[in-house]
Amino acid sequence: MATKSTRHLVAPELDGVIDVFPPMDYSQGMEAMRGGFALREVPPLPPELAAVSCVERFIRGAPGDPDVRILHYSPPGKAAAPRPAVLEIHGGGYVIGTADMSDVANRAIAHQLDCVVVAVDYRLAPETPWPGSLHDNYAALCWLAGNAAELGVDANRIALFGGSAGGGHAAALALHARNQGGPALCFQLIDYPMLDDRTCVDPEPHPYAGEFVWTPELNHFGWKSLLGTDPGSDGVHETAAPARASDLSGLPPAYISIGALDLFLDESLEYTRRLARAGVPVELHVIPGAFHGSGLMQDAPQSKLANDLRMQALARALGVG
Repeated sequence: MATKSTRHLVAPELDGVIDVFPPMDYSQGMEAMRGGFALREVPPLPPELAAVSCVERFIRGAPGDPDVRILHYSPPGKAAAPRPAVLEIHGGGYVIGTADMSDVANRAIAHQLDCVVVAVDYRLAPETPWPGSLHDNYAALCWLAGNAAELGVDANRIALFGGSAGGGHAAALALHARNQGGPALCFQLIDYPMLDDRTCVDPEPHPYAGEFVWTPELNHFGWKSLLGTDPGSDGVHETAAPARASDLSGLPPAYISIGALDLFLDESLEYTRRLARAGVPVELHVIPGAFHGSGLMQDAPQSKLANDLRMQALARALGVG
């Protein structure tokens, strides 16, 4: 954590979101921590996004696990050919959030890229530690790929998309699918991803990252909740903390975006380096003056740039536009 305030490094256009970000205080209990996000007001949808259908489904989970809730988004109209698909995994530090929180963004992806989007409502820690969430996400991926023809989806054009903990989950799912010989993936888009529990115990933490929103204290809580043990411990599996994977070869092409003041900066840079060294095509963007969660300031030029880059990368990977 920074030894002194880094607020002077925050981009002026993003500064205002710091003081209005929903508070996260796990000491008050999980219900209170989650409530701050669940109660956020959402403006009415514009007509083009309202036209995207959203169907709630419950699919079979892994053996012995409960059914998995998903949200299935489809653009209006009938496609001339099978559409590409995006499996979206929401963020929330492994401990908060629902599939519904990405509703507007998922509708925008479906609308702009004319693709199917499936959002996974995976089980949260600490109530369900690893590998519960991995099982849920893999079940959703297998359902999407296994029912591609019925869903009007091109099984050769399925991408993963997640931000923050969702980025960590997406990276873990890509590893798991590779290891299991599971459904093929054409792309993994992992925004400001939560990849490495060892960041919690780094003896030389980044001096200018992690002061705002997702702090080292919250990071320790999130990782301990997911792992069921102290972060940095021996024996943590690579599909819990993807940065621990010894072999990154054979993974789908990747896109990583990270704010220069984000606590996850160093682990994102290192994961990018290792993907490239393993022969995995990877695109990296570091956004100056941005911190974890600053994308909530959607009209800021930094947020617009990050969103444009993200959509362009998805479009290229899915072969649309």
